[in-house]
Amino acid sequence: MEEAKGLKKPVKLKNELAKFLGATELPRTEITKKLWDYIKANKLQTKTENGKPENAGKFIVADASLLPIFKNTKSKSKSGKITDLTNMKEGQTIDMMQMAAVVGANIE
Repeated sequence: MEEAKGLKKPVKLKNELAKFLGATELPRTEITKKLWDYIKANKLQTKTENGKPENAGKFIVADASLLPIFKNTKSKSKSGKITDLTNMKEGQTIDMMQMAAVVGANIE
């Protein structure tokens, strides 16, 4: 069997994400899909920064389950932009473009 590569290659999940997803290893594609499934199922999208959940929009509202995962995120993008969610509070939002940083921060 051919070994999975790139985004399909399973990666080790850090504790908070592993607990949330109920798995210790998953490919990035699966992690992102499962996070989005949860966000949609719980209507955690909003059109305004730190807005109330309204099931649509480009911001994701941190609930009690997502917060520990989001709070692990402190990274620097290739362009030098810092994503630091370590002081995030429940009910605050992230931009959906920050999801890649969140996933990256929660895998080994």
